[in-house]
Amino acid sequence: MHVTPVRKIQEQHGIVGRERELATALAVLGTGRHVLFEGPVGVGKTTVALAVCAHLGRQTVRVDGDDRYSEAKLTGWFDPPLVLKQGYGERSFFAGPLVQAMTAGSVLFINELNRMPESVQNVLLPALDERLVIVPHIGTVTAAPGFQVIATQNPVEYVATGHLSEALRDRFEHVVLEYQSAAEERAIVARETGSTDDELIGRAVGLARATRRHPRFKKGASVRAAIAIVAIATALDGDGALRRAAAAALATRVDLRDDIDADLESALDEIYVAVVERSEDPDVWGAEEPDGGQKKA
Repeated sequence: MHVTPVRKIQEQHGIVGRERELATALAVLGTGRHVLFEGPVGVGKTTVALAVCAHLGRQTVRVDGDDRYSEAKLTGWFDPPLVLKQGYGERSFFAGPLVQAMTAGSVLFINELNRMPESVQNVLLPALDERLVIVPHIGTVTAAPGFQVIATQNPVEYVATGHLSEALRDRFEHVVLEYQSAAEERAIVARETGSTDDELIGRAVGLARATRRHPRFKKGASVRAAIAIVAIATALDGDGALRRAAAAALATRVDLRDDIDADLESALDEIYVAVVERSEDPDVWGAEEPDGGQKKA
């Protein structure tokens, strides 16, 4: 039986679904282009990116973006004591991840690119476009064959994120990862927790998905919350275990809307009543309010 590359990646890396995204990423990387994965927290952007690299046998150099990341940290820096002894040159220079990936012909994987300062993002432009970067006192570093960049970013409405410049986005091919279906999320939770309690898994997934649809919430929780709910509820056991687990797992993963007068406890209690006690399916919530919701203009 012939196993497709996508199926092979799914089996080897435990990825549920994502057939279209995996196929697109394989095609983009196979043509030597750079990839930008975009999607909310917890949808598996990093997992998909690294799984595709592993399948293609590509070595990766990883960078985790933050707003304090510097240009020198990306390209490389000179060690002051060595400079005093030997002067500026290759012997006193320590290559950063960009130069490491370029000289080795590897993949530079940048996690959360749009958390980096714009000045650092701009350093990538010549590397992406002309496959070179100019390092002071060293000269021009030219990328070896095989150099590519894979980056991820969260939507700009997330805290501590910003927009990528139009010039930088133009150098990437774009792959979007949305939240997965309820069935796929249940499969992910079962795999990650080892639980065989279908009712508990279904309720945990329903609670996480409810935070994405309920009008009180500005930012909902990913499947990570459902995984945590099942693990915590199983460990707690007894009366009220699910409610306590949901409160613990969801509180750090959601944000309430600023224009709605509600506290987090009451908002979480509302979705618990709807999903667990009334067995409502949050995926059918549309323009109408979930039962008991109080929509405000």
